[in-house]
Amino acid sequence: MSIVIFGSINMDMIAQTPRFPQPGETVIGNHFITLPGGKGANQAVATAKLGRLTYFVGRVGGDSFGRELLQRLETFNINTQGVFIEQKSSSGVAMINVETSGENTIIVIPGANGNIDETDITRLQTILPKTSLLLLQLEIPLKAVEMAAREAKKLGGSVMLDPAPAPDNLPDELYPFIDIITPNQTEAAKLVGFALKDSETIKKAAHTLLQKGVKIVIIKLGEKGAFYATENEQGFVNPVTVKTIDTVGAGDGFNGGVAAALDRGLSLREALKWGTIVGALTTTKEGAQTALPDLETVQQLLINN
Repeated sequence: MSIVIFGSINMDMIAQTPRFPQPGETVIGNHFITLPGGKGANQAVATAKLGRLTYFVGRVGGDSFGRELLQRLETFNINTQGVFIEQKSSSGVAMINVETSGENTIIVIPGANGNIDETDITRLQTILPKTSLLLLQLEIPLKAVEMAAREAKKLGGSVMLDPAPAPDNLPDELYPFIDIITPNQTEAAKLVGFALKDSETIKKAAHTLLQKGVKIVIIKLGEKGAFYATENEQGFVNPVTVKTIDTVGAGDGFNGGVAAALDRGLSLREALKWGTIVGALTTTKEGAQTALPDLETVQQLLINN
C-alpha cells in the first residue's frame, strides 16, 4: 500500500561545536549549515528513500524556507498535495547544536507547524483511504494528533506515534488509538513517570504503556539497540555497530525503517531490524534527511546482520 505522514516540516540550522556552552558562555563553533528537517518530514523522506509510496500532510510558511522545504520533499517523489502554504506565517525552524562526540541539543520554533488544526485533518481524510499506515509525532498541536489518530482508526488503518518531543502528560484517551508507540528512553520515562535505568525498568515501562491500550511498544535505546513488547512477546533488539558522526534524525530514521518494513508486509521482528539499521546508518552522516539511507544500502546491511 502506502504511508502517510502527518507532522512537522522544519528548516534545521545546525551548529557544530567542540562542546555545549554553559549558561552565559560563548563557545566558538566549527561549522554551520542549514538543512531541511522536522520529525514529520524526516520520516517521510526515510520511507520514500526506502521505496514506499509516501504522502505528507502538514504546513509550511510563505517564506523562502517554505518553498525550499516543499521542493526538497518533492525531489524524493513524496506527494505534497496535503501540504498547506500559510502565507502569513514563517516556516518551522530547529536550531541544533552538535558536539564533536555526535550528541545534540535542539530548540524547535514551530512556525506554521504550530497552527495545524481541523482543516488539515480534512485534507488528511482524503488521503487516509489510500494508505495502510499513519505516522505521527508531537511537533504539531496535540489536539490535531489526536484527531488524526481517531480518523485513521475509523478508516481501518494503523497508527504509529513517535511521542517526541515528549509531553508532560499524554492524554490517556489517545493510547487506545495507537498501534505502535516508539519513545526513546527519556521520552518513555516522561510517559510512565519513572526512570528507565536498566532492563527491568525498561520492561516495566513497556508493559505500563501496553496497559494504557497501545498494541506494540518499541523503546529506542540508541547505541544499545531497542526493546519491544506486545501482549504476547517481548525482547531486546541488538544494535548495529557504526562510526557515529551525528545523531540528528536517527530516531526518525528508525521509525521510517520500521514503517517501511511493515508496509512491505514484513514481520515485527524484521521491521525492528530494518529500523535499527536505518537508525544506525543515519548517524554516520551529517544532518537528518541528507543522512537517511536508501533501500539498496539497507538491503546490503541486512544481508550481513
